[in-house]
Amino acid sequence: MFTIEQINDVHEKLGTMKDFLSYVTALKLLGVEKYDSYLTDGHSQYFGAEGYHIESGPVHEKLLIADNGDKESFLLHLSLHGERKTDYMTMSRGLAESGIEKWTVDINVATISYYDKKGNQLLVESIV
Repeated sequence: MFTIEQINDVHEKLGTMKDFLSYVTALKLLGVEKYDSYLTDGHSQYFGAEGYHIESGPVHEKLLIADNGDKESFLLHLSLHGERKTDYMTMSRGLAESGIEKWTVDINVATISYYDKKGNQLLVESIV
């Protein structure tokens, strides 16, 4: 199965919005089927076949996640990042302030979903 070191290597080479599809494809080749990334500190949980999973450590300072999801604000921050007007940390702060707790990339169905602290799915997008 895959290791955090392998995932970090892929992330170093392809971990940008510009190369997101290549990044997800490389993770799939490692055996990653799904992953959750948490805005609170940037850690991620990676899931593979037969219940295999591993977790990365924190990657940025701790962010406070708003208790209630603000979909309009969330979509604005996501759009600005998609237009390359913000860096990763600026986007992360904006999403946290908008109440986004995590995003889930489901590699098998090629989607990315965004969730608030209550587990409500605020958006699901195709990644192909």
